[in-house]
Amino acid sequence: MSYFLDIQPALVTLPIVGSSSLFPVRRVYCVGRNYAAHAREMGKDPDREPPFFFMKPATSIVAVNGSEVSIPYPSQTKNYHHEIELVAAIGSRAENVSVEQALRHVCAYAVGLDMTRRDVQLAARDAGRPWEMGKSFAYSAPIGPLHDVTKLGHPSSGAISLTVNDQVKQRADLSELIWSVAECISHLSALDALEPGDLLFTGTPAGVGAVVAGDRLHGSIEGIGDLRIRIGS
Repeated sequence: MSYFLDIQPALVTLPIVGSSSLFPVRRVYCVGRNYAAHAREMGKDPDREPPFFFMKPATSIVAVNGSEVSIPYPSQTKNYHHEIELVAAIGSRAENVSVEQALRHVCAYAVGLDMTRRDVQLAARDAGRPWEMGKSFAYSAPIGPLHDVTKLGHPSSGAISLTVNDQVKQRADLSELIWSVAECISHLSALDALEPGDLLFTGTPAGVGAVVAGDRLHGSIEGIGDLRIRIGS
């Protein structure tokens, strides 16, 4: 009998506030440049063009549930950036859905960080190559616990911020999203059907910047909670 039959990859899960159940993660999608000020700081035009997406593996997720969690400084970079984001969790299949119907498929929200090897990303982008290795690596997606929409609702405004060593680096409001959560889901579901277990990082505000070993990051979104991580060696 082939030993391949015994391979069982570990299931990545996230805690749900107020529940003993866990959310099993299937795929992680991310929206690029979804705040105008961040688009400008990345040297791009913030005009409302159709949103674009990239992916991270489920193995990039670090569940942050209450206490501070340490994540390692990644290899092959000297410019490791923080990006605070609202994360939407998909609870039912969404294929080619309208904007009006899109939020029916969101079951929860959380605070997340899209950690980025910025030098790797930009070198690949400037060479016209895929920049997944700047985004898609282990420990690059710390996420706080999920908040059920039946209790939270669907936030369309609220402060989103991040501090590094208690100094504010990013601060904006969810109302400043270029493409709303519903619009992002509608666009994405036309490209690929979303399934229960999928996550969507919805974009980061301006103020992204480098962190180094020993830095402490505190990300928060009004009404949803926060997460705390420390950059290890």
